[in-house]
Formats: sequence, structure tokens, C-alpha cells
Amino acid sequence: MTAKQFYDWQTSGGTDDVMRLVASLEKRDIRWCAIGGVAVNHWAEEPMVTQDVDFVVAAEQVEGAVEALMEAGFKAERHQWSVNFRGHSKVSIQLSTEDVYLSFPERAVPADVHGILLRVATLEDTMTGKVLAWSDKSRRQSKRIKDFADIARLVESHPHLWEALPEALRDQVEEPQA
Repeated sequence: MTAKQFYDWQTSGGTDDVMRLVASLEKRDIRWCAIGGVAVNHWAEEPMVTQDVDFVVAAEQVEGAVEALMEAGFKAERHQWSVNFRGHSKVSIQLSTEDVYLSFPERAVPADVHGILLRVATLEDTMTGKVLAWSDKSRRQSKRIKDFADIARLVESHPHLWEALPEALRDQVEEPQA
């Protein structure tokens, strides 16, 4: 079974939704990148299946991205800091509109995640996003625990990141051995 087939099996057809997402944004030349768990899966040595695809687009292209995804058959639901999309699978797609992420697409890198070609946030931007998510006390405990695990996975794969962690995280994440 290929990585793409495994992802598709875990998400009840999510490969098609993710590929439609990518194709819709690329067709319109929208500057975008995946953030969150999908980006972590690119940068960490051991990927984990996630049913969430979080992404961001350049600020001036948010409405174009929403329009493109709706034309591709996704249903949209607007929230204060995001637009959530649903396709035909279990994959939950979230366009973040928070200011902190809006510069990430300018630095995005090409990636192959679960056999799907897309753009992801840089390693440093991915870590920044995960630290911000972990720091948000309003998030559910289970989400913050997953963010912590993602941070640990990134540090294990890229030991130089440990030095840049906030002190509260350095007290909890083991310092990588040289």
C-alpha cells in the first residue's frame, strides 16, 4: 500500500479532497501553504495521519481562495479566524485568516506529504505555528497535547530548534543529544 493509498483509507477518500484543494489554488496562482499537522508531517521523520488540513493564503487572496474551493465543490463555513471547508471525505479543511500566518505563503516550500504534492510552511514557520497553538490556553487540552507532541517530533528531527523554544517548552521537551 502506498502512502497515498494509506492516507485515502484513513480519511475515507481524503486524497481526492486534498488534491482538489491543491489544484484549485494552483489553477488560480494563489500563494498558499499547508500549516499545522500536514506541515509537521513533511518536516518530521515519522509522519502521522491527520484528518485536518490547515492552510493559509496571502491576505489579499483569501476571497479568491474561498471562491475557488466553492467552485471545486467544497462547502464553506466562515468563522472569526478561519473559513472551514468540507468536501466528500472525512478531511476537515481550514483556511486560517489569523494575521500571524499571512506571511507564511511567501516562504512556502514544495513538499510530498502522504504521496500528495503540495506547498508547506518552512520548518521555522511550522514551529512558530505549533508553539503559538500550544501556547493558546483557550484550546482544548487534547489539541494542546497534540501540538506538544508535534513540537517534540520537530525537535527530534531538527535538534537545532530546541534552542529557539520558549523556556516553558524547553523545561518540558528533552534537549536532543549531539
